[in-house]
Amino acid sequence: MKMSRNRHFNYTLTPTRLNSAKPQEKPYKLTDGGGLFVLIQPGGSKTWAYQYRLDGRRREVVIGRYPEIGVADARDRHAEYRAMVAQGNDPVAHKRTDDAERNARALMEADEGQFKAFSLKWLDERLGNKSDGYRAQMRSLLDRFVWAEIGRKSLDEVRPAHVLAIIEKRRDTPNTAENVRVLIQQVYNYAIQKLLVETNPALALRGVIEVPKAEHHRHLSESELGAFWRAVGKQGAHPSTTAAVKLLMYSMCRKAEVLRAKWSEIDTDKAQWDIPAERMKSRRPHRVYLSTQALELLEVQRALTGDLEYVFPSAFRANVPMADATLNHLFKRLDFGVPEFCPHGTRGTAATLLREHGFSRDVVELLLAHTERSQTAASYHHHELEADRRRAVQYLADEIERQAAISAAGNVVSIKAKST
Repeated sequence: MKMSRNRHFNYTLTPTRLNSAKPQEKPYKLTDGGGLFVLIQPGGSKTWAYQYRLDGRRREVVIGRYPEIGVADARDRHAEYRAMVAQGNDPVAHKRTDDAERNARALMEADEGQFKAFSLKWLDERLGNKSDGYRAQMRSLLDRFVWAEIGRKSLDEVRPAHVLAIIEKRRDTPNTAENVRVLIQQVYNYAIQKLLVETNPALALRGVIEVPKAEHHRHLSESELGAFWRAVGKQGAHPSTTAAVKLLMYSMCRKAEVLRAKWSEIDTDKAQWDIPAERMKSRRPHRVYLSTQALELLEVQRALTGDLEYVFPSAFRANVPMADATLNHLFKRLDFGVPEFCPHGTRGTAATLLREHGFSRDVVELLLAHTERSQTAASYHHHELEADRRRAVQYLADEIERQAAISAAGNVVSIKAKST
Protein backbone atom coordinates (compact mmCIF):
# COMPACT_ATOMS: atom_id res chain seq x y z
CA MET A 1 0.00 0.00 0.00
CA LYS A 2 1.48 3.36 -0.97
CA MET A 3 1.15 6.09 1.59
CA SER A 4 3.14 8.85 -0.03
CA ARG A 5 0.11 10.61 -1.51
CA ASN A 6 -1.11 11.39 2.02
CA ARG A 7 2.05 13.32 2.87
CA HIS A 8 1.93 17.08 2.39
CA PHE A 9 5.17 18.07 4.10
CA ASN A 10 8.86 17.46 3.57
CA TYR A 11 10.66 14.87 5.67
CA THR A 12 14.14 15.93 6.72
CA LEU A 13 16.02 12.91 8.08
CA THR A 14 18.32 10.70 6.01
CA PRO A 15 20.07 7.42 6.84
CA THR A 16 23.40 9.24 6.70
CA ARG A 17 22.29 11.78 9.27
CA LEU A 18 20.81 9.12 11.53
CA ASN A 19 23.88 6.90 11.33
CA SER A 20 26.18 9.79 12.18
CA ALA A 21 24.07 11.09 15.08
CA LYS A 22 26.02 10.58 18.31
CA PRO A 23 24.55 10.05 21.79
CA GLN A 24 24.74 12.91 24.25
CA GLU A 25 24.59 13.11 28.02
CA LYS A 26 20.81 13.55 27.85
CA PRO A 27 18.24 12.10 25.40
CA TYR A 28 17.46 14.32 22.43
CA LYS A 29 15.20 14.27 19.38
CA LEU A 30 15.86 14.49 15.66
CA THR A 31 12.66 15.70 14.00
CA ASP A 32 11.65 14.22 10.67
CA GLY A 33 8.36 16.05 10.12
CA GLY A 34 4.67 15.88 10.89
CA GLY A 35 5.26 14.76 14.48
CA LEU A 36 7.61 11.93 13.44
CA PHE A 37 10.97 11.94 15.22
CA VAL A 38 13.87 9.79 16.36
CA LEU A 39 14.75 9.81 20.07
CA ILE A 40 18.46 9.21 20.73
CA GLN A 41 19.29 7.93 24.21
CA PRO A 42 22.59 8.43 26.09
CA GLY A 43 23.29 4.73 25.60
CA GLY A 44 23.16 5.16 21.81
CA SER A 45 19.77 3.59 20.98
CA LYS A 46 17.68 5.37 18.36
CA THR A 47 13.90 4.98 18.43
CA TRP A 48 11.23 6.17 15.99
CA ALA A 49 8.14 7.73 17.57
CA TYR A 50 5.17 9.81 16.50
CA GLN A 51 3.73 12.62 18.61
CA TYR A 52 0.16 13.73 17.93
CA ARG A 53 -2.88 15.37 19.50
CA LEU A 54 -6.16 13.53 20.01
CA ASP A 55 -9.18 14.69 22.01
CA GLY A 56 -7.24 17.76 23.07
CA ARG A 57 -4.38 15.73 24.59
CA ARG A 58 -0.82 15.31 23.37
CA ARG A 59 0.08 11.63 22.93
CA GLU A 60 2.97 9.59 21.65
CA VAL A 61 3.30 6.18 20.03
CA VAL A 62 6.58 4.30 19.63
CA ILE A 63 7.16 2.90 16.14
CA GLY A 64 10.39 0.96 16.75
CA ARG A 65 14.17 0.98 16.80
CA TYR A 66 16.37 2.37 14.05
CA PRO A 67 17.98 0.82 11.97
CA GLU A 68 15.74 -2.26 12.40
CA ILE A 69 12.96 0.01 11.14
CA GLY A 70 14.38 2.04 8.28
CA VAL A 71 13.47 5.55 7.17
CA ALA A 72 10.95 4.47 4.51
CA ASP A 73 9.20 1.95 6.79
CA ALA A 74 8.95 4.47 9.62
CA ARG A 75 7.36 7.03 7.30
CA ASP A 76 4.87 4.47 6.00
CA ARG A 77 3.88 3.66 9.58
CA HIS A 78 3.72 7.40 10.31
CA ALA A 79 1.32 7.92 7.41
CA GLU A 80 -0.91 5.11 8.69
CA TYR A 81 -0.98 6.60 12.17
CA ARG A 82 -1.71 10.11 10.86
CA ALA A 83 -4.66 8.74 8.94
CA MET A 84 -5.96 7.08 12.13
CA VAL A 85 -5.68 10.31 14.09
CA ALA A 86 -7.53 12.17 11.32
CA GLN A 87 -10.38 9.66 11.74
CA GLY A 88 -10.38 10.04 15.53
CA ASN A 89 -8.69 6.69 16.23
CA ASP A 90 -5.78 6.28 18.65
CA PRO A 91 -2.60 4.70 17.14
CA VAL A 92 -1.52 3.47 20.60
CA ALA A 93 -4.54 1.17 20.87
CA HIS A 94 -3.96 -0.05 17.32
CA LYS A 95 -0.29 -0.77 18.07
CA ARG A 96 -1.18 -2.97 21.06
CA THR A 97 -3.40 -5.09 18.83
CA ASP A 98 -0.83 -5.07 16.05
CA ASP A 99 1.96 -6.21 18.41
CA ALA A 100 -0.20 -9.04 19.73
CA GLU A 101 -0.98 -10.21 16.20
CA ARG A 102 2.69 -9.97 15.24
CA ASN A 103 3.74 -12.12 18.20
CA ALA A 104 1.05 -14.67 17.33
CA ARG A 105 2.28 -14.80 13.74
CA ALA A 106 5.85 -15.27 14.96
CA LEU A 107 4.82 -18.26 17.05
CA MET A 108 2.94 -19.74 14.11
CA GLU A 109 5.97 -19.26 11.89
CA ALA A 110 8.10 -20.99 14.50
CA ASP A 111 6.29 -24.23 13.77
CA GLU A 112 7.39 -23.83 10.15
CA GLY A 113 11.03 -23.74 11.27
CA GLN A 114 12.16 -20.21 10.45
CA PHE A 115 15.15 -19.28 12.57
CA LYS A 116 13.92 -15.82 13.67
CA ALA A 117 10.47 -17.06 14.63
CA PHE A 118 11.86 -20.07 16.47
CA SER A 119 14.40 -17.94 18.33
CA LEU A 120 11.51 -15.76 19.52
CA LYS A 121 9.84 -18.91 20.77
CA TRP A 122 13.10 -19.87 22.50
CA LEU A 123 13.28 -16.45 24.18
CA ASP A 124 9.73 -16.86 25.46
CA GLU A 125 9.88 -20.48 26.56
CA ARG A 126 13.46 -20.98 27.72
CA LEU A 127 14.24 -17.55 29.17
CA GLY A 128 10.86 -16.89 30.75
CA ASN A 129 12.31 -17.22 34.24
CA LYS A 130 15.23 -14.88 33.57
CA SER A 131 15.27 -11.18 34.37
CA ASP A 132 13.80 -8.65 31.94
CA GLY A 133 17.26 -7.16 31.46
CA TYR A 134 18.82 -10.50 30.54
CA ARG A 135 16.05 -11.34 28.03
CA ALA A 136 16.39 -7.90 26.49
CA GLN A 137 20.15 -8.42 26.17
CA MET A 138 19.70 -11.77 24.40
CA ARG A 139 17.08 -10.36 22.05
CA SER A 140 19.34 -7.42 21.28
CA LEU A 141 22.18 -9.78 20.26
CA LEU A 142 19.82 -11.66 17.96
CA ASP A 143 18.41 -8.44 16.59
CA ARG A 144 21.75 -6.76 15.88
CA PHE A 145 23.87 -9.65 14.69
CA VAL A 146 21.87 -12.74 13.79
CA TRP A 147 18.41 -12.16 12.35
CA ALA A 148 19.62 -10.03 9.44
CA GLU A 149 21.92 -12.90 8.38
CA ILE A 150 19.89 -16.07 8.99
CA GLY A 151 16.55 -14.92 10.38
CA ARG A 152 14.60 -15.88 7.25
CA LYS A 153 16.31 -19.21 6.79
CA SER A 154 14.65 -22.43 7.88
CA LEU A 155 16.31 -24.09 10.85
CA ASP A 156 17.69 -27.00 8.81
CA GLU A 157 19.00 -24.63 6.14
CA VAL A 158 21.56 -22.93 8.43
CA ARG A 159 25.06 -24.35 8.05
CA PRO A 160 28.26 -23.86 10.08
CA ALA A 161 29.48 -21.58 7.27
CA HIS A 162 26.59 -19.20 7.95
CA VAL A 163 27.38 -19.07 11.66
CA LEU A 164 31.09 -18.64 10.91
CA ALA A 165 30.33 -15.64 8.71
CA ILE A 166 28.35 -14.04 11.53
CA ILE A 167 31.04 -14.44 14.17
CA GLU A 168 33.91 -13.53 11.83
CA LYS A 169 32.32 -10.09 11.41
CA ARG A 170 32.69 -9.68 15.19
CA ARG A 171 36.32 -10.85 15.38
CA ASP A 172 37.43 -7.41 16.59
CA THR A 173 35.14 -7.86 19.61
CA PRO A 174 35.81 -11.48 20.56
CA ASN A 175 33.57 -11.56 23.63
CA THR A 176 30.62 -10.43 21.54
CA ALA A 177 31.48 -12.95 18.83
CA GLU A 178 31.53 -15.83 21.30
CA ASN A 179 28.34 -14.63 23.00
CA VAL A 180 26.58 -14.64 19.64
CA ARG A 181 27.89 -18.12 18.79
CA VAL A 182 26.75 -19.50 22.15
CA LEU A 183 23.36 -17.86 21.68
CA ILE A 184 22.86 -19.57 18.30
CA GLN A 185 24.05 -22.83 19.84
CA GLN A 186 21.46 -22.53 22.63
CA VAL A 187 18.65 -21.88 20.15
CA TYR A 188 19.64 -24.99 18.21
CA ASN A 189 19.92 -27.06 21.37
CA TYR A 190 16.27 -26.26 21.99
CA ALA A 191 15.37 -27.00 18.37
CA ILE A 192 17.02 -30.43 18.75
CA GLN A 193 14.99 -31.05 21.91
CA LYS A 194 11.86 -30.16 19.93
CA LEU A 195 12.91 -32.71 17.25
CA LEU A 196 12.95 -29.98 14.60
CA VAL A 197 16.61 -30.52 13.61
CA GLU A 198 19.26 -33.14 14.32
CA THR A 199 22.49 -31.13 14.22
CA ASN A 200 23.76 -27.89 15.75
CA PRO A 201 25.64 -25.66 13.24
CA ALA A 202 27.23 -23.54 15.99
CA LEU A 203 28.69 -26.41 18.01
CA ALA A 204 31.62 -27.15 15.70
CA LEU A 205 32.79 -23.53 15.83
CA ARG A 206 33.80 -23.50 19.48
CA GLY A 207 37.25 -21.96 19.78
CA VAL A 208 37.26 -20.35 16.32
CA ILE A 209 37.37 -16.95 18.01
CA GLU A 210 39.88 -16.81 20.85
CA VAL A 211 38.31 -15.04 23.81
CA PRO A 212 40.69 -13.19 26.16
CA LYS A 213 40.68 -14.12 29.82
CA ALA A 214 38.05 -12.27 31.80
CA GLU A 215 39.39 -9.40 33.87
CA HIS A 216 37.82 -8.84 37.26
CA HIS A 217 36.45 -5.40 37.97
CA ARG A 218 39.04 -3.18 39.58
CA HIS A 219 38.42 -2.59 43.29
CA LEU A 220 39.69 0.35 45.31
CA SER A 221 42.18 0.44 48.15
CA GLU A 222 41.10 2.24 51.31
CA SER A 223 42.87 5.48 50.35
CA GLU A 224 41.42 5.30 46.84
CA LEU A 225 37.98 4.74 48.37
CA GLY A 226 38.27 8.00 50.27
CA ALA A 227 39.27 9.88 47.13
CA PHE A 228 36.43 8.26 45.21
CA TRP A 229 33.84 9.24 47.83
CA ARG A 230 34.99 12.86 47.80
CA ALA A 231 34.97 12.92 43.99
CA VAL A 232 31.36 11.70 43.91
CA GLY A 233 30.30 14.53 46.22
CA LYS A 234 32.13 17.16 44.16
CA GLN A 235 30.92 16.03 40.73
CA GLY A 236 27.85 18.26 40.68
CA ALA A 237 25.57 15.50 39.40
CA HIS A 238 21.82 15.40 40.00
CA PRO A 239 21.15 14.67 43.71
CA SER A 240 19.38 11.41 42.86
CA THR A 241 22.35 10.24 40.80
CA THR A 242 24.77 11.00 43.63
CA ALA A 243 22.48 9.23 46.11
CA ALA A 244 22.25 6.17 43.84
CA VAL A 245 26.06 5.90 43.72
CA LYS A 246 26.29 6.09 47.50
CA LEU A 247 23.57 3.49 48.07
CA LEU A 248 25.38 1.28 45.56
CA MET A 249 28.38 1.23 47.89
CA TYR A 250 26.43 1.12 51.17
CA SER A 251 24.23 -1.80 50.03
CA MET A 252 26.83 -3.83 48.06
CA CYS A 253 24.08 -4.48 45.51
CA ARG A 254 24.33 -4.58 41.75
CA LYS A 255 23.65 -1.46 39.71
CA ALA A 256 20.32 -2.69 38.30
CA GLU A 257 19.08 -3.68 41.76
CA VAL A 258 19.76 -0.21 43.15
CA LEU A 259 18.40 1.78 40.21
CA ARG A 260 15.16 -0.21 40.16
CA ALA A 261 14.59 0.02 43.92
CA LYS A 262 11.00 0.86 44.86
CA TRP A 263 9.83 2.68 47.96
CA SER A 264 7.40 -0.19 48.67
CA GLU A 265 10.42 -2.50 49.23
CA ILE A 266 12.05 -0.34 51.89
CA ASP A 267 11.14 -0.38 55.58
CA THR A 268 13.10 2.39 57.27
CA ASP A 269 11.67 1.53 60.70
CA LYS A 270 13.27 -1.94 60.45
CA ALA A 271 16.29 -0.54 58.57
CA GLN A 272 15.96 -3.10 55.78
CA TRP A 273 15.26 -3.30 52.07
CA ASP A 274 13.72 -6.48 50.64
CA ILE A 275 14.45 -7.02 46.95
CA PRO A 276 12.03 -9.48 45.28
CA ALA A 277 13.36 -12.58 43.52
CA GLU A 278 12.43 -11.40 40.03
CA ARG A 279 14.89 -8.51 40.26
CA MET A 280 17.80 -10.56 41.58
CA LYS A 281 20.40 -12.28 39.42
CA SER A 282 20.10 -15.37 41.62
CA ARG A 283 16.29 -15.34 41.25
CA ARG A 284 16.05 -15.46 45.06
CA PRO A 285 14.75 -12.67 47.32
CA HIS A 286 17.49 -10.68 49.01
CA ARG A 287 17.37 -8.64 52.21
CA VAL A 288 19.63 -5.62 52.48
CA TYR A 289 20.30 -4.25 55.95
CA LEU A 290 20.64 -0.47 56.02
CA SER A 291 23.30 1.46 57.90
CA THR A 292 22.62 4.75 59.65
CA GLN A 293 24.18 6.57 56.70
CA ALA A 294 22.01 4.69 54.20
CA LEU A 295 18.89 5.56 56.19
CA GLU A 296 19.89 9.25 56.27
CA LEU A 297 20.44 9.14 52.51
CA LEU A 298 17.02 7.58 51.95
CA GLU A 299 15.36 10.14 54.19
CA VAL A 300 16.68 12.94 51.99
CA GLN A 301 15.80 11.00 48.85
CA ARG A 302 12.23 10.43 50.07
CA ALA A 303 11.75 14.18 50.16
CA LEU A 304 12.66 14.25 46.47
CA THR A 305 10.90 11.14 45.15
CA GLY A 306 8.82 9.68 47.98
CA ASP A 307 5.54 10.22 46.12
CA LEU A 308 6.82 8.21 43.14
CA GLU A 309 7.20 4.46 42.65
CA TYR A 310 10.95 4.37 42.21
CA VAL A 311 13.52 5.59 44.72
CA PHE A 312 15.74 6.77 41.84
CA PRO A 313 13.44 7.75 38.96
CA SER A 314 14.57 8.98 35.58
CA ALA A 315 15.05 12.74 35.39
CA PHE A 316 13.05 12.72 32.16
CA ARG A 317 10.20 10.30 32.92
CA ALA A 318 9.16 10.05 36.54
CA ASN A 319 7.38 6.70 36.10
CA VAL A 320 10.50 4.79 35.03
CA PRO A 321 13.76 4.13 36.93
CA MET A 322 17.02 5.91 36.29
CA ALA A 323 18.85 4.48 33.28
CA ASP A 324 21.98 2.36 33.79
CA ALA A 325 23.83 4.71 31.45
CA THR A 326 23.35 7.59 33.90
CA LEU A 327 25.59 5.92 36.47
CA ASN A 328 28.01 4.69 33.80
CA HIS A 329 28.51 8.25 32.51
CA LEU A 330 29.02 9.62 36.02
CA PHE A 331 31.71 7.01 36.78
CA LYS A 332 33.48 7.87 33.51
CA ARG A 333 33.58 11.54 34.49
CA LEU A 334 35.03 10.93 37.96
CA ASP A 335 38.65 11.99 38.25
CA PHE A 336 40.17 10.64 41.45
CA GLY A 337 43.30 8.90 40.19
CA VAL A 338 41.83 5.52 39.23
CA PRO A 339 40.86 5.25 35.54
CA GLU A 340 38.31 2.70 34.33
CA PHE A 341 36.59 2.29 37.71
CA CYS A 342 33.03 1.11 37.04
CA PRO A 343 29.85 0.71 39.15
CA HIS A 344 30.34 -3.04 39.57
CA GLY A 345 33.72 -2.36 41.16
CA THR A 346 31.96 -1.00 44.24
CA ARG A 347 30.95 -4.55 45.21
CA GLY A 348 34.52 -5.81 45.08
CA THR A 349 35.73 -2.75 46.95
CA ALA A 350 33.26 -3.23 49.80
CA ALA A 351 33.81 -7.00 49.95
CA THR A 352 37.60 -6.64 50.06
CA LEU A 353 37.46 -3.99 52.77
CA LEU A 354 35.21 -6.11 54.99
CA ARG A 355 37.27 -9.27 54.54
CA GLU A 356 40.49 -7.38 55.32
CA HIS A 357 38.90 -6.05 58.52
CA GLY A 358 37.93 -9.43 59.89
CA PHE A 359 34.44 -10.11 58.60
CA SER A 360 33.89 -13.72 57.59
CA ARG A 361 33.47 -15.05 54.07
CA ASP A 362 29.94 -16.24 54.92
CA VAL A 363 28.87 -12.75 55.96
CA VAL A 364 30.37 -11.10 52.87
CA GLU A 365 28.89 -13.69 50.50
CA LEU A 366 25.46 -13.11 52.01
CA LEU A 367 25.86 -9.36 51.64
CA LEU A 368 26.76 -9.85 47.98
CA ALA A 369 23.74 -12.17 47.47
CA HIS A 370 25.97 -14.83 45.97
CA THR A 371 24.22 -18.15 45.43
CA GLU A 372 25.65 -21.12 47.30
CA ARG A 373 26.54 -24.07 45.08
CA SER A 374 25.51 -26.45 47.85
CA GLN A 375 21.75 -26.62 48.36
CA THR A 376 22.32 -27.57 52.01
CA ALA A 377 24.47 -24.49 52.57
CA ALA A 378 22.00 -22.35 50.67
CA SER A 379 19.11 -23.37 52.90
CA TYR A 380 21.23 -22.84 56.02
CA HIS A 381 22.35 -19.35 55.04
CA HIS A 382 19.00 -18.00 53.85
CA HIS A 383 18.52 -14.72 55.75
CA GLU A 384 20.91 -15.94 58.47
CA LEU A 385 23.60 -13.98 60.33
CA GLU A 386 21.45 -10.84 60.59
CA ALA A 387 23.40 -9.33 63.47
CA ASP A 388 26.73 -9.89 61.73
CA ARG A 389 25.46 -8.49 58.48
CA ARG A 390 24.05 -5.39 60.17
CA ARG A 391 27.39 -4.87 61.94
CA ALA A 392 29.23 -5.28 58.63
CA VAL A 393 27.22 -2.72 56.65
CA GLN A 394 27.52 -0.20 59.49
CA TYR A 395 31.27 -0.80 59.67
CA LEU A 396 31.48 -0.32 55.89
CA ALA A 397 29.61 3.00 55.99
CA ASP A 398 31.68 4.26 58.93
CA GLU A 399 34.92 3.26 57.20
CA ILE A 400 33.90 5.04 54.00
CA GLU A 401 33.32 8.24 55.98
CA ARG A 402 36.65 7.79 57.78
CA GLN A 403 38.59 7.30 54.55
CA ALA A 404 36.86 10.31 52.97
CA ALA A 405 37.85 12.43 55.97
CA ILE A 406 41.46 11.21 55.73
CA SER A 407 41.48 12.01 52.01
CA ALA A 408 40.10 15.50 52.65
CA ALA A 409 42.68 16.16 55.38
CA GLY A 410 45.49 14.97 53.14
CA ASN A 411 44.27 17.24 50.38
CA VAL A 412 44.26 20.24 52.73
CA VAL A 413 47.83 19.45 53.83
CA SER A 414 49.04 19.14 50.25
CA ILE A 415 47.42 22.46 49.34
CA LYS A 416 49.11 24.19 52.28
CA ALA A 417 52.43 22.61 51.32
CA LYS A 418 52.15 23.98 47.83
CA SER A 419 51.28 27.46 49.09
CA THR A 420 54.40 27.55 51.27
